[in-house]
Amino acid sequence: MIGAGTGDPGTGDASGVAVRAEGLSKNYLKRRSLRELARHPFATAETVTGLTDVDLVVPRGSIFGILGPNGAGKTTFLKVLSGLILPTRGRVEVEGHDVARDDRRVRELIGFVTADERSFYWRLSGTENLLFFARLYGFDAAGARRRVDELAATMEITEFAGRQFMSYSTGMRQRLAICRALLHDPPVVCLDEPTRSLDPIAAKHLREFIAARLRDDARKTVLLATHNLAEAEELCDRVAILAKGRVVRQGSLEEIAGAPPGRERYVLVVAGGGPVPPDPRWSAAVDPLADGRRSLNVTLEGGGPALTDLLRALIAGGAVIASCARGGAGLQEVFDQMDDGRGLE
Repeated sequence: MIGAGTGDPGTGDASGVAVRAEGLSKNYLKRRSLRELARHPFATAETVTGLTDVDLVVPRGSIFGILGPNGAGKTTFLKVLSGLILPTRGRVEVEGHDVARDDRRVRELIGFVTADERSFYWRLSGTENLLFFARLYGFDAAGARRRVDELAATMEITEFAGRQFMSYSTGMRQRLAICRALLHDPPVVCLDEPTRSLDPIAAKHLREFIAARLRDDARKTVLLATHNLAEAEELCDRVAILAKGRVVRQGSLEEIAGAPPGRERYVLVVAGGGPVPPDPRWSAAVDPLADGRRSLNVTLEGGGPALTDLLRALIAGGAVIASCARGGAGLQEVFDQMDDGRGLE
């Protein structure tokens, strides 16, 4: 049993907002090698920017994606949010509690899972590890045992919980890390690249767990940092896209990857026929398919009448319409635009 966010937000934000960041910035001093220190001991250390003026709002009970390439600032944001590092400027609140001013309360409200977990004790069993961390959260011996057994059953690790951590596979370690993050039943869960090292089946099961058990059943707020765009499209209610420490896009998937205002997008698969007939009401990107057919990614205005006219024109030109479905651009196209500069405007 996970619980339904019984880590009580207390006097937190009553507006339905779980996380709020305003003007959040984080700068680091670049590490210098011993040689550099010896040769230039009084040189000013170089500053590295992790986050710059990040503003975002995470609705309570949602899965919120933090997307971006490696080095975009995703992990830095989650570490600031979790109280592991302090911001340089700006502020971030969890359930109305300021991370910098009330870090102890914030740690009670957040569970944090990383893809590269190194803080477990390798010679202890999974159960012994969880019991140790449960006592740090203030559980008594009996309460710790009950909570660990509940989570082990929920994450289906009971059969190997008695083995030494050093013998665990990557997937088993990830499940144990999730158990630890849920020990104190926090209302907000941060997942940093949770499926990065998992095989496809284990990754699929974890995604199902996040959506069904954490969000739908337990009503927790989940912040998911990932560069897996298909995973974000499958799971996330809203996303923020980071690039070089800045938020360049934020909103629902439809708002970010959908058609421009007043227009609709459709994906048509056609066989035969000539080029797409020109018309000011539509534009189409054509992609050849392996079986000789074509995929037409069409953006049009005018709603149903324009689509009807387009289909008639294609058929008149000798094309056979194999399928027609309404769709958006997809996050991959958004990132392709960012890569060539169009998405950073």
